[in-house]
Amino acid sequence: MAFASITRELECSICMDIYTDPVNLACGHNFCRVCIDRVLDTQRRLGFFSCPECRTQYTTRPALQRNITLRNIVGNFVPTQPDQKTGVFCTYCVDSSEPAVKFCLHCEASLCDKHLKVHKTSAEHVLTDPTASIEERKCSIHMELLRYFCTEDSACICASCCLIGEHKGHHLESLFKASEKKKIKLRNALQKLMIKKEEVEGRVQNLHESRRRLEEQTAGKKERVSALFGDLRRHLEDLEQRVLSMMSRVAEHFSLAALHMIQQMEIKKEELSTKMGHIEELCNMTDPLTVLQNSGDLCDTDCENKDNREINDQKSELDMAGNFNKVHARGQSRGIFTQDPEDILLDVNTAGNNLHISDDRKTATWSSNQNRPETSQRFLYDPQVLSIQSFLSGRHYWDAVVGGSQWWGIGVCYSSLDRRGEESWIGYNKKSWGLESKRSQCSVIHNSTKLQLPTGITSGKVRIYLDYEAGQISFYDLCDPIRHLYTFSATFTEPLHAALAVGIYGCIKISGHDCET
Repeated sequence: MAFASITRELECSICMDIYTDPVNLACGHNFCRVCIDRVLDTQRRLGFFSCPECRTQYTTRPALQRNITLRNIVGNFVPTQPDQKTGVFCTYCVDSSEPAVKFCLHCEASLCDKHLKVHKTSAEHVLTDPTASIEERKCSIHMELLRYFCTEDSACICASCCLIGEHKGHHLESLFKASEKKKIKLRNALQKLMIKKEEVEGRVQNLHESRRRLEEQTAGKKERVSALFGDLRRHLEDLEQRVLSMMSRVAEHFSLAALHMIQQMEIKKEELSTKMGHIEELCNMTDPLTVLQNSGDLCDTDCENKDNREINDQKSELDMAGNFNKVHARGQSRGIFTQDPEDILLDVNTAGNNLHISDDRKTATWSSNQNRPETSQRFLYDPQVLSIQSFLSGRHYWDAVVGGSQWWGIGVCYSSLDRRGEESWIGYNKKSWGLESKRSQCSVIHNSTKLQLPTGITSGKVRIYLDYEAGQISFYDLCDPIRHLYTFSATFTEPLHAALAVGIYGCIKISGHDCET
């Protein structure tokens, strides 16, 4: 009973066998080194480490400490433990059945712990673990112990095999020497495998680190996106409340005005009823003198028409749909700009020779002759330039900062726009739509038809909005709040380019800061 209890205490909880090279974790539990290494290798692939016994968690692979005391106890205990698996007993213990702990290949005898201590220790007496079947270590042909290794055939052979057998004349080595050579090769292979294992562990560690950084970056970006959308929601909610409040105030104002008008019309209705009754009485009279004397100005209805016009004027002020449509349109003008502006780049191959194009392709400035070669794409006489990008679908917008000149023009055009002659100017043909400013007076132009706007640009910055499918080109003054200037409606048939025209000493910059004046 005590022996069985001690045996259980010396068993590894993983392999359920007696400890082999026992090591322990920081939590104090012991395991075979091979067993716990296998468990930790598996846990590393799963991304966590824990004790198999108590489940204590470790952030990194735990260090293994050799348990010298337990190793000595196991070493002293194993020789006295009966070999219950093999049932091999000592050859020399004839009076009792003592379990064998070693087998001598030279003597072909099993040895117990007692006889092992007095056995010869010369090199020829090779000791191995006890075995129940000695036949496994004998030559299947000559039934002699295998003592040599044939290097030519890589086979373990007996003495008869090398003297009279098929291995006669072959190069031979003792099993011990061949085993030592094989161990050297195995150690070299083990060293290479350890290096590869370390490389794999390093890669795994790098992947874990990359995964951790990715998770951290993703979490940070998620927080920023959530904060951005939270801010947008707050702005939208605030805008919604302001619009609803404005609509309520407008509705209340018009409701009171309508009530006042109803009261006026009720009074007017009573007056008309009284007048109609008087006229009916006169119409029913037979005395002509009375009719003529009492009719007065009852036949004059001009004043009634005047009153009707006043009522209609007041009624037009109550056009709630029209006022709310204005609010809706204003909301639309805000909503279209939630996306980022287009990254417009100017095409120097289209720029007239009186324009200097900046290195970043964002700014066009009036200058002296640039002496660029004349091509079919370049504006010959006009200080104009087109964008590299063209748009054949979708919604797009970009900003233009204007300054330095009393005249400038911006807009869009087809790539087939003429580069020479009078019809090459933006807006003065069927292939372009433009906004033009002369001495602070703004006009919109298409097909040479010019419409002057009531006010000019106050902010020095204009936004151009294109909705290709809807066939709309809109211009906005980027003051506070944004002011809608004009919207062209058309059916587009070709790709559209952004177009700029720069006056003397002027400059226009796409999505940039103000130009110096």
